[in-house]
Amino acid sequence: MKNIALIIAGGVGARTHQDIPKQFIHVKDVPVIVYTLQAFQNHPQIDAIEIVCLEGWHDVLWAYSKQFGISKLENIVNGGETGQDSIRNGLWDIAKRYTDDSDIVLIHDSIRPMVSADVISDNIRVCRQYGNATTVIPCTSVMLTTEDSVVSEGQIPRDNLKITQTPQAFFLNELLEVHKKAMTMDLIPSIASCALYIEMGKKVYLSMGSDKNIKITTSEDIEIFQSLLESRRPDWLKG
Repeated sequence: MKNIALIIAGGVGARTHQDIPKQFIHVKDVPVIVYTLQAFQNHPQIDAIEIVCLEGWHDVLWAYSKQFGISKLENIVNGGETGQDSIRNGLWDIAKRYTDDSDIVLIHDSIRPMVSADVISDNIRVCRQYGNATTVIPCTSVMLTTEDSVVSEGQIPRDNLKITQTPQAFFLNELLEVHKKAMTMDLIPSIASCALYIEMGKKVYLSMGSDKNIKITTSEDIEIFQSLLESRRPDWLKG
């Protein structure tokens, strides 16, 4: 009964307008992806880590894992043409070492470095209780509809809306079967595994997320991440 973290680090980071992929940008002298790896390395319920990475960056990641003590890292594989291709590459490799029906995989974006131990724990709990788990937070903004990005004449009630994050956890063997079935069907590639599950007619269950669990996609996100690292929770703040 193992819990394996599958870290997706295949993006090139075009929207951050940097010279290197965003997951390798240094913030306070530490690469973004290392903060992410440390969150899973330090979690007592995580047994192993696998990374799907851009070709040409494997040696850099192995060096970082040695430098920063990421001892749970077992392997690094190349990404694919799409996000689901990259996830599938990681799953296929993990399945070479883990075959028990009780093994679960937690799929996580390498550019969500602020994932907390509580978020990881709840993701595992919900997955083991219900069969899968997608990390979510409430939608607190007004959601407008538009056809041209210029004008809106409608809105979507937000009461029943959730914003998805990662990690997203699944029983490994079941997720492998879903991917195998999806490959035989004419489906538009899903960005997220939870979306793939829904497209395949399955229910997805929700686990606790956090507003701090940000995804770094722009240069402004890097500034926010640095501010979060430097901030301290006030002693008077409850909850």
